[in-house]
Amino acid sequence: GKSYTTYKCSPSVSSNTKATLTLNSFQKGGDGGVVALSTGWYNGGGRCHNNVIISANGRSVRAMVVDECDSTMGCDEDHDYQPPCRNNIVDASKAVWKALGVPEDNWGNKERRIARKMKSSIVGTLHLVLFIVSATFSVEVDAQSCRPSGNIRGRKPPPGQCNKENDSDCCVQGKSYTTYECSPSQYKGNTPTEQFQKGGYGGGLSECDNQYHSDDTPVVALSTGWYSGGGRCHNHIIVSANGRSLRAMVVDECDSTMGCDEDHDYQPPCRNNIVDASKAVWKALGVPEDNWDELDITWTDA
Repeated sequence: GKSYTTYKCSPSVSSNTKATLTLNSFQKGGDGGVVALSTGWYNGGGRCHNNVIISANGRSVRAMVVDECDSTMGCDEDHDYQPPCRNNIVDASKAVWKALGVPEDNWGNKERRIARKMKSSIVGTLHLVLFIVSATFSVEVDAQSCRPSGNIRGRKPPPGQCNKENDSDCCVQGKSYTTYECSPSQYKGNTPTEQFQKGGYGGGLSECDNQYHSDDTPVVALSTGWYSGGGRCHNHIIVSANGRSLRAMVVDECDSTMGCDEDHDYQPPCRNNIVDASKAVWKALGVPEDNWDELDITWTDA
């Protein structure tokens, strides 16, 4: 009868994200430097097989993401009748604790013990720094960590549908379009222009708040994986390009899972690396209006 809170999101990842380290075992008869991340950080598998740097106790260790610490469900057979994972957990193998120089008597966490073979009963949580090691990822590895989720067939827009402003694409009858439920772990992308105000070519009301937003306000829509089920709604990101940077608020999703229907203005699914930006963002980046189309950018959580 006890009530347990669930989360679909985790605190924003930056170069200095605090988390709680817990103990887990991932492989029968072996133990590598691997971790499970709370649901929000796990990002629908978007960080699978990528590395993170964990810093605590004056040391740092690189570990590979191989599992999810489920923050959305628990108290059932599939979750060993344990509560949902908190939303700020890095569940780490013995190798990680060893590399951090933590005495074995202090390994573990009394609130979550997935591995029943662990004998330690002493609480040993650590506040740590977590960030993605983008310098070690190649484009090929990153692409493997965010595989397509499927395809949809294009439908010809009815007459008067599909706004072609800003060279927007319209679905082609019968063409196959790739869909994604994830986005790359490296925060590099392309920035098309979108209108978020009523009557603009960006579509309908914003997903985050069911409202329109002025094009004079720096706001963005993120591809589905980065949108993280609304976990970044009304948070700010730093967009960098053209030698400049600015803060913009996330207000919408650029849907990478669906398209070619009325709800999506008969446009194809969004690519999985898109930061769809208002005119105010383009102005702040100093891009001439004639060149407002797509721009290679990088971004981080503010």
